[in-house]
Amino acid sequence: MEKTRDVAKLSKIALRIRRDIVDMLFHAGSGHPGGSLGSTEIVTALYWGELNHRPEDPHWPDRDRFVLSKGHVCPVLYAALGEAGYFPKDILCTLRKLGSPLQGHPCMLKTKGVEISSGSLGQGLSVANGMALAARLDGKSYRVYVLLGDGECQEGQVWESAMTSAHYKIDNLCAILDYNNLQIDGKVSDVKDIAPLRDKWDAFRWHTIEIDGHNYAHIFAAFDEARATKGKPTMIIARTLKGKGISFMEGQCEWHGKSPKSEDYEKAMIELV
Repeated sequence: MEKTRDVAKLSKIALRIRRDIVDMLFHAGSGHPGGSLGSTEIVTALYWGELNHRPEDPHWPDRDRFVLSKGHVCPVLYAALGEAGYFPKDILCTLRKLGSPLQGHPCMLKTKGVEISSGSLGQGLSVANGMALAARLDGKSYRVYVLLGDGECQEGQVWESAMTSAHYKIDNLCAILDYNNLQIDGKVSDVKDIAPLRDKWDAFRWHTIEIDGHNYAHIFAAFDEARATKGKPTMIIARTLKGKGISFMEGQCEWHGKSPKSEDYEKAMIELV
């Protein structure tokens, strides 16, 4: 797939992805808009500017891998995969329907382009470690990217995985932490504070970068820095705004896992132009 880092082109793609997210969730009647909208620039940058992948050949052995550890934000992944051509976009409206390949959490057995079934929080980094180590053992040059949630980092398995990544010096692994400070029960800092995040990842012997997760220049500079870093994995701490792009959803915990009703849908689609 041809890559681009043209911000105007990426912004148009991200807008379509956000519209598809809202449309999917409205027709599904359930799902997770907040984190999906908040990570749209990150996912867009990955699929159109960073990953080596072939939508027409999802199992291409030399492809880069993307692991969505926070599987509940699968609407942004599905919208991106549909936009990229992994499957017809007209199936997006079947989200969470019986028999649909687009379930409420990603399923690698049903959905083209999904690398791992996810949803049980805390497991994605472990899976990404395995994929990245497999590349080393097989003499492959592909890279592995994993998107984690900030609330997810309250899970102990994340830190066990972090130790493994550093111990084995897995430098073809790049993790991105979607840091919006909101989870289903409120602010992450109130539920169980994970700060100071950079100090933690530094202490776990990762190369750590902090960025604005909605700024493409920041995102791509971080990806370039991660690729150039040898002997240790990279963690990109991306500050994001939950519900980004829709005024009444932005920064609101209630939109973590609530689908838009008719009035919400109409307002959102007017804003996403």
